[in-house]
Amino acid sequence: HVQLVESGGGSVQAGGSLRLSCAASGDIFTNGCMGWFCQAPGKEREAVATIVSGAGLTGYADSVKDRFTISQDSAKSTMYLQMNSLKLEDTATYYCAADFFCPLPTRGWEPGATPDPAYWGQGTQVTVS
Repeated sequence: HVQLVESGGGSVQAGGSLRLSCAASGDIFTNGCMGWFCQAPGKEREAVATIVSGAGLTGYADSVKDRFTISQDSAKSTMYLQMNSLKLEDTATYYCAADFFCPLPTRGWEPGATPDPAYWGQGTQVTVS
């Protein structure tokens, strides 16, 4: 079983930066994959950035490529999402997710798609104005 707790959301002006954190319990940092998903009002929850645990293989949705960076610190049992050059359209609730099964061995899940990993955090709001 994996428990995920996000933090770091908030309000920021366009062009600014935020770093989201996801503290995780369970052995998800050596086996499986993790990712950040976003859900804007009226839209489905989609994969923004994904990472294969232990391998460091990552994937990004086209909308965030070159602006967002996903990373893991296994010593701290924490995953991060560094969000730079934020845009109005990045406003959403961001969720971290994890699964011991990775459908795509090179990046976990398809960025931009709407998969359903087994474990989810409670979400953190990011508002860009």
